[in-house]
Amino acid sequence: MPTPLRCDPKLFEKDLSSQIIIVTGANSGIGLETSSRLVKQKATVILACRNVEKGEAAAKEVGGVFLAPMDLASLQSVRDFVKTFLDKYDRLDVLVNNAGIMACPYGKTKDGFETQIGCNHLGHFLLQQLLTPILLKTADETGKPSRFLALSSCAAAAMTMGADNGVVPEIDFDDLNFEKRDYSPGIAYGQSKLANYLHALEASSRYPADKLISVSCHPGWVRSNLDVHAFKAKLGDGIVGRTIANIFRKLFIFKGDMLEVEDGCQASMYCILSDDLESGKFYSQIGSVYVDVPSRMGGFPLKLPNENATPENAKKLWELSEKLVGV
Repeated sequence: MPTPLRCDPKLFEKDLSSQIIIVTGANSGIGLETSSRLVKQKATVILACRNVEKGEAAAKEVGGVFLAPMDLASLQSVRDFVKTFLDKYDRLDVLVNNAGIMACPYGKTKDGFETQIGCNHLGHFLLQQLLTPILLKTADETGKPSRFLALSSCAAAAMTMGADNGVVPEIDFDDLNFEKRDYSPGIAYGQSKLANYLHALEASSRYPADKLISVSCHPGWVRSNLDVHAFKAKLGDGIVGRTIANIFRKLFIFKGDMLEVEDGCQASMYCILSDDLESGKFYSQIGSVYVDVPSRMGGFPLKLPNENATPENAKKLWELSEKLVGV
């Protein structure tokens, strides 16, 4: 495996003391590491988490701020979080849509959406829509563009592993919620991650880059709790299954396929800090599971190897998402 892509160390010397940044899913994994690094650079980091106890503990650990719970499986919860934020803050420099779930069993959000498209995309889409006015206002006041980052995945393209390996993800506009087709956790996850990419792509065409830079990224295959459902489906939830899963994780890390969280946050940090960012682009950490061999080297930026990752699909998904979340 190639060496993981890493930021220029000088980026971590930037003084972010005036910036306010929201990171979703910030109580663990990439979100927690990203928040910790941003706080060290003196940013005010708002940790947007579903679980109050975990959110408060994470905020205390890294020195961030936990305002209110936000459950991406509930559009009302997203609206409530945004209201709480806007009641207290009049500035937002960066929105990082980091939270995600992967390959979970079939379920529905409180608003009736399939769980993965609902949490990974639609909840985040509403969050971005409600916060875009303050992102643009901040850009006007600072004279610098604000930033919107959507964490996508190599799963937005065909992968070499999983039950649905080799399948090219697409958005099923006629059956977004798997009400007519058989449910596949992997296909549903790929659809939601392609949606994240398309979300940022369309945002880049709707907002000028001197006001809002909108990008997406693949953080790498990172050791975190994101893969718990995938391992549970294969190995079960007992102590033996969990032990075997941990052995596999250590093996994948040894091989270089799986990354530790320190490398897993590099793509996010690059998108937050770099002065060379291009709105609409996709920034990918290395990824051994890309079917497309050249893409395995990663790239800041990289062309997502998916024929369905088109501006036309991005526009269509945006318009459908507006209707579904009621904006």
